[in-house]
Amino acid sequence: MPKKEKKPPAGAPMWMVTFSDMVTLLLTFFVLLLSMANMDQVKFNKAADSLAGAFGVLGSSDKTEVTTPKVVSFTPVNDDFTSQVYRRLKTKLRELKLNKKIKLIKDRGAVVLRIDDSVLFRSGEKKLTPEAYPVLRKVAELVRPLPLNLKIEGHTDNRGDEMANWDLSVGRAVAVLRFLAGNHLVPLNRMAATGYGSQKPLFPNNSERERALNRRVEFVLESQGDPNQELPYLIDAREQAPF
Repeated sequence: MPKKEKKPPAGAPMWMVTFSDMVTLLLTFFVLLLSMANMDQVKFNKAADSLAGAFGVLGSSDKTEVTTPKVVSFTPVNDDFTSQVYRRLKTKLRELKLNKKIKLIKDRGAVVLRIDDSVLFRSGEKKLTPEAYPVLRKVAELVRPLPLNLKIEGHTDNRGDEMANWDLSVGRAVAVLRFLAGNHLVPLNRMAATGYGSQKPLFPNNSERERALNRRVEFVLESQGDPNQELPYLIDAREQAPF
């Protein structure tokens, strides 16, 4: 009597069920990753359609267009604008041999050129001395090429009447501004003058040395607008290598 052939079990093979579960889990996992990303709806639909086509589960789109991947270029972040101005002025001060007469500092988010009052004025006077002229011309040479505004600040020590000190500090700041504008060294619309008397001392005024350091004129260089604008070179490349 012939043997009856065994019929295969109905439905898909067991391995197909396991494979389908794995593919479904993978698809769910990648869709979850995409949903957590920062993507708009159009990009999400394209990505989901591409995954579905790759796994062959949901049926891919009829679109066959291949897009060229975009090349993203990265440029190094520029140094802080204030730091750039500081470094270039420091080099220029050495070139002009003004290191002993002018102190260069970074203060209040700006670059400040600080000059002792004895370099520009006689004691208690508002009138510039003839010795101050070449110094101020070199200050103008530093400031003029920069895309910056110039605020001239006068400061005194705490001796004498405070209103008299305030009047002296304002008069000195205005005298410097008049010299720079009157000799066409710096445009007037880029400058301002103000006096603080003894209200902003560098030191406590406890000694003659401290009082002398508090008597000063400061040239505060402030940005005119966009801090990312290109900073011009202050040094002639023929004389010295740029930095």
